[in-house]
Amino acid sequence: MEPKKNPKANVGRNSSLYFAIGLAVMLFITNYAINYKTYDKADIDIGMVDMDEELEEEIPLTEQIKTPPPPPPPPAAPEVIEIVEDEVEIEETVIESTEVDQETEIVEVEEVEVEEVEEDIDVPFSVIENVPVFPGCEKGNNNQKRDCMSKKISQFVNKKFNTELASDLGLSGRQRINVIFKIDKTGSVVGIRARAPHPGLEKEAKRVIGLLPKMKPGKQRGKPVNVPYSLPIIFQVQD
Repeated sequence: MEPKKNPKANVGRNSSLYFAIGLAVMLFITNYAINYKTYDKADIDIGMVDMDEELEEEIPLTEQIKTPPPPPPPPAAPEVIEIVEDEVEIEETVIESTEVDQETEIVEVEEVEVEEVEEDIDVPFSVIENVPVFPGCEKGNNNQKRDCMSKKISQFVNKKFNTELASDLGLSGRQRINVIFKIDKTGSVVGIRARAPHPGLEKEAKRVIGLLPKMKPGKQRGKPVNVPYSLPIIFQVQD
């Protein structure tokens, strides 16, 4: 007995496609139903705008007020002319001539004394004609006096300078102090300046240089002058 059903007519062969289409349609309907909103007509009625009921603004008419011109200034008062009787005698200024002739007496002018102003001139120790003379360095020529003076000052400083001060100040190693001073026209030591690693050393250097004895002043062209002098003080601090 032959089957009545056609074997090619398989209803379930497209069931997955139909299921997907149906699912998509159901999701669309569900989303639309959830997002669907309704509004009350009374809330959204904005009415009609009647353009015929516009108010006509009346522009007031302004009247330009004309201010009267300012009054003219009063006339200037006439000058009062005072008539004075011509009784006052006025002395006329006589301008004398400055021209001279052979008969003009020549007045002798006294001699004018010009006072010479002494200027403080500083001449370096290395080029001065006559160097300052340290006590005990009177003999010899200029170069010998210069060498003697340098030697005497160095010995004086080494004897008077307190080298233990550096260790008391917490310093160590080699110390250098640069000292500059002047020997003025009277032979005195002035203008002492010092530069050192510590203010205590500068103070000690100024104290020692201030103890130098008075010297014979240096001369340039026979006149006493100021002579700058520089002295380095170098010593080693014993640890």
